[in-house]
Amino acid sequence: MNTAGKLSAYGVALALVAAGAWAVGTAVGPLTSAAGPSGGEDAGHGDTHSGTVAEATQPDEPAGLASSRGGYTLTPTNTTLTPGTTNQFSFQITGPDGEPVTRFEVEHEKRMHLIVVRRDTAGFQHVHPQMRADGTWTVPLNVAQAGSYRAFADFAPTGGEGTTLGADLAVPGDFAPVSYESSRIAEVDGYRVRLDGDLVPGQTSKVTLTVTKDGKDVTNLQPYLGAYGHLVALRGGDLAYLHVHPDGEPGDGTTKPGPGITFYAEVPSAGAYRLFLDFQHEDKVHTAAFTVSSTGTTEAPSQPPAPGTGDGHGGHG
Repeated sequence: MNTAGKLSAYGVALALVAAGAWAVGTAVGPLTSAAGPSGGEDAGHGDTHSGTVAEATQPDEPAGLASSRGGYTLTPTNTTLTPGTTNQFSFQITGPDGEPVTRFEVEHEKRMHLIVVRRDTAGFQHVHPQMRADGTWTVPLNVAQAGSYRAFADFAPTGGEGTTLGADLAVPGDFAPVSYESSRIAEVDGYRVRLDGDLVPGQTSKVTLTVTKDGKDVTNLQPYLGAYGHLVALRGGDLAYLHVHPDGEPGDGTTKPGPGITFYAEVPSAGAYRLFLDFQHEDKVHTAAFTVSSTGTTEAPSQPPAPGTGDGHGGHG
């Protein structure tokens, strides 16, 4: 999948309703995609070979806000998970005819991408379910902490547009919301990742993530899902959701495997954002997390992040 210079607006969702959760504003609006200088854009999981937008942004109904859109519906088998153990989470995507969809396009090397995150942005996971012949997708999920979660199913049905649907999941137990320190530096698994650039509302923004380890540049990043990095941005208040792909791709003759990974993104409004970068090195995927503001400054939270709840390694499948 050619991901050169493309922004993939996977969807927008997640009204922040958990008491005391990471609420940083209630500004709403569609997330739009913008091409970087190298050209192209990628909204949803569409055909980026042609550089066209596969999923039109709807100002009145951002992608991922609902469990049903464009005739497709996300139907989880069970919406309650048990904390601290592995849950077999399963769901179906039904089509306009009401029947389970069984044919999907391969997008970014997978037919289904599932993002699961708690409403305060703790416990971020990016996993890839497996589909049975009847259209039921199943993936093991381990959620360490109680709370209200949101699951995003991102897919492209064969012959249809790239689509992101969302569903709420409940994890019973005592819930302690987490606030996050403003940060452009992330320490994860012995790596240090620096974020440069600002998210400017209504403008194409260049954002570069630089990966180092033991004080040295990492110059041999490995492709992960067809790219050297994947960036997800979650907006505060409604957790508007962006999946961003970098400028260039492995093997194109110009894109270097680190230390810098450059993205081009456009956000529609001011506000705080949580950013999650997935990158692969030495055969392991790591997730670095940041908290920034689209005004070019960082938001100051009330408390530091809890260990293992988003500023470290997320889940991958």
